[in-house]
Order: sequence, then C-alpha cells, then structure tokens
Amino acid sequence: MSQRYSAVPVTTFCVLSAAVFGLTAWAARDTWENLGNPAILTGYTLFVLMLLLGFLNARKRLSMLPVGRASVWLAFHVVAGILALAMFWLHTGTIWPVGLYEQVLTGLFYLVSLSGIVGYGLSRMLPRRLAQTEIEIIFERIPAELAEIREKIEALVLECTEKTGSDTVAQHYIGTLSWFFARPRFRISHIVGGDAAGHWLRGPGSAASRYLNDPERAYFDQIIELGELKCLIDRHYACQELLKKWLLVHVPLAMAVILVAVWHLILVNVYAL
Repeated sequence: MSQRYSAVPVTTFCVLSAAVFGLTAWAARDTWENLGNPAILTGYTLFVLMLLLGFLNARKRLSMLPVGRASVWLAFHVVAGILALAMFWLHTGTIWPVGLYEQVLTGLFYLVSLSGIVGYGLSRMLPRRLAQTEIEIIFERIPAELAEIREKIEALVLECTEKTGSDTVAQHYIGTLSWFFARPRFRISHIVGGDAAGHWLRGPGSAASRYLNDPERAYFDQIIELGELKCLIDRHYACQELLKKWLLVHVPLAMAVILVAVWHLILVNVYAL
C-alpha cells in the first residue's frame, strides 16, 4: 500500500516548479513595470495549476489505464501543491485579503492546502504502520473477517462448556470479551501506533485465565490468539478508514476551490477587463 517516492521525479518536479515560479514572477514584475496588470498572468497560471492538481484524482479513477506510476503522480501532486501555494501568494500579494469574496476563496484554498498536508502525512505514516502487521486485507472484507472470528470464538466457547462442564469461559466471554469482539475497537490507539488493544487483551481480556483448569485454558488460549489476530485487523480498519475519510474532505474542498475560482475568473473577465 505504501507509495514510495523516487528521488528522480521529485527532483525533476522541484526544478520545473522553481523554473515556473521564477519565470512567472519575472514576467509579472515586467508587466507591472510596464503599467500592466500582473494579476492576470499569475491568476491564470494559478488556475492551470489547480486543474493539474485535480488530475491525480482523475488518475485514481482511471487506474486501469497505463498513465504512469501512482508514486510519480503523487510526487507531482505534492510538488505542484507547494507551487500552487507560492503562486497564490504571488497572485494575491498578501496572506489574507480584505474583501469577503476573496476571503472565502482564500479560506477554501488554505483548507484544501491544510487537508493536503495532513493527507500527505497520513499517506506516509499509515501504510508503514499497516505493513508492520504482516497481514494484508481489503477494507471492504474486514466486517466479514471479524464476523468469522466471532463465529469461531462462539463455537470454541460452546465446545469448551460442553466438554469441560464449566461455564467460566462462557461467562467471561459474555461479560467481557464479547464487547471487544463485537466491532473494531481502540481506533485512535491503532492510528497513533499505540497498543491499547493488546494491553486490554492481556489485562481485562485475559483476567479469567487464573481461574481455569488445563482443559479450559487450552480453549481460552485459542480465543486469545484469535483476539490478537483481531487486533491486527482492527489496525487495518482504523487506518484504512481514516485514509478513505480524509479523501471525503480533501476532494470536495478541492472541487469547491476550483468552482469558486471559475466564478472569480468570470467576474474578473466580465466586470474588470
């Protein structure tokens, strides 16, 4: 799942971005010195950059086509995003404009930039965390995997009760463990790389082990082993869910920025020129 960056495309994109910014800044200053309006040049350059940034989402939707590696597209998206932020400041000449309409556009632009930075951090951090689990699982399959684990545990509990004649394991499962196995737990801990689930499983989750005889403990150890597997699946659920929900924030914000920017261009061309 991890998208590794190659130094070659990153360096190439950085050089190209620096060249684009330098040439645009030079042309804008030359326009200003000749009593022209440099905002037209910087504005259209910024708008083209916004459209190019949207191509990453289009590439994800057309992943079946041979249009280059995802890591190269992501490297381009990150570098172009930084260039867009610099171009935005070159265009506006300020960090926060005065007019309400300009403030709305600026606020949306900063929000999409901030969500992009957060997403970049998540895309670098979470896949490495998932690789440490040494299992691979598709997000949409996780509910079925958890249901299968619950069925195995309930079968073990029933068999343990029937063969040992003791309901200690069953009572512990109903009173304590069923909460843990009912759904994904300890999401925040999994996201930040903690082991709260493992501590709970080894603590309250295993509290009944001291009261079990050898036949019961054999069944109980199998239940705890399935619990450890569930901890790994819960980690996948927490991290993959966060990556999916982040897209539900970043992509709509990016679309909103482009729509408001299009309206801005229409207003400028109709009323200002």
